[in-house]
Amino acid sequence: MFRRVAIIGGGAAAASLLSELLEREPPQPLQLDWFTGAGESVRGVAYGTGSERHLLNVRAASMGMFAGKPQGFLDFVQRDDPAIGGTDFLPRRRYGDYLEAEVARALQQGQARGRHHVNVVPFEVDALVPERDGVTVIHGERSHRADAAVLALGALPPQPLKAVSAAALDSGRYIVDPWPWLAQLDAVPPPRTVALIGLGLTAVDVLLELSARWPHTAFVATSRHGLLPEAHLAHAGTPAGDSAELVDAMRDGPEIRRWMHLLREAIASPGTEWRTVVDSLRPHLPGLWGELPPEQRARFMRHARWAWERARHRMPPQVHEAIVALEQQGRLQRRRGRLQAAEPSDQGLQLQFGHAGHSEVLHAELAIQTTGLATDVRHSRHRLVRQLLTNAHVTGDPLGLGLVASPDGRLHHDGQPWPHLFAIGSLRRGSLWESTAMPEIRQQARSLADQILAG
Repeated sequence: MFRRVAIIGGGAAAASLLSELLEREPPQPLQLDWFTGAGESVRGVAYGTGSERHLLNVRAASMGMFAGKPQGFLDFVQRDDPAIGGTDFLPRRRYGDYLEAEVARALQQGQARGRHHVNVVPFEVDALVPERDGVTVIHGERSHRADAAVLALGALPPQPLKAVSAAALDSGRYIVDPWPWLAQLDAVPPPRTVALIGLGLTAVDVLLELSARWPHTAFVATSRHGLLPEAHLAHAGTPAGDSAELVDAMRDGPEIRRWMHLLREAIASPGTEWRTVVDSLRPHLPGLWGELPPEQRARFMRHARWAWERARHRMPPQVHEAIVALEQQGRLQRRRGRLQAAEPSDQGLQLQFGHAGHSEVLHAELAIQTTGLATDVRHSRHRLVRQLLTNAHVTGDPLGLGLVASPDGRLHHDGQPWPHLFAIGSLRRGSLWESTAMPEIRQQARSLADQILAG
């Protein structure tokens, strides 16, 4: 087994792996160096919000931190409120509370057993030097040797869209990262018109918060197709079996056009609810994605990703009702288009969008980029990611989906996997596709814990 392991990242994926390791009783003592970074540990971006309006988009019963205890979150919240049901969509803030409690419990348990030593380092890692027999971890002027290192970086810092001018960014009226900005919202005077660039779940969260805080503000939200995420059913649907027949048919012909045809056929079956079909595919998606040739993956990204993301990552029903109400009140308009230019103007910002060969100009006092999770390491300014790429220690996924990795999480360089350098979470989306939600992350944490302890 590896005797000393560095876990790099302070969010939910890192916490899940740390806790999974501390739950085990290895034959030899384990030294864990947890580099949490300078931000708020454990909660990360996803669960750092304090707003009660920002809900989980997965039902409470499926959000446990450990693969062996999938209802752990539900048990946690029911201690305070037994009336909470497993099908409820709860505030993400409560999940942050759960993560903190589970990590504190695991740390205490590991210390009591005396088989683990955890060194929590509240600093960023500046550089990693992987070699065949271990990894050198560098932070500030210090460095130490680890038997293995795991990148659990979570969401990368978002970058402004290419169409946004430097002048627009300098004006302070174009917000690239909405989360730290929302945390300081009390200092922002309410504008009359806000433009949102992107219409996924991030846009939904921003709309919910701003529309409540700024009751007289109007919103215009744009995306390539101008469509919001779909909504969950008010009550959990009946599972559509294991989709074995559909999965077998997809494996027989790994081609996107064929897959979409098969999916439409399955959904069109009498009495079938499309959400249950989509959800039944979830455990099979990493394997299916792995069988898809590179050119077909690229085709999916160009033509089908937007439709799949709408169906797969859905809004809680109460959130959907709130967004529909905003539209009915005339406070929210949705439009199709790609951002072609963003420049400062007398009114704040002048935004130009293009769709179907036509251009439209929109004036807004404020624009917020809500394009969602950033995974393209090739353009990231994350210091550690840049160092690893510059020194050719890792390889960026050609479709912008994190880093090239083996299915077991080992990162690649020169086409070969490192034996001691791993990743968990969103950086593995290129090899697994499904790699950002807690149900998948907890499975990755269990598998990585097995590998680390097997050495």
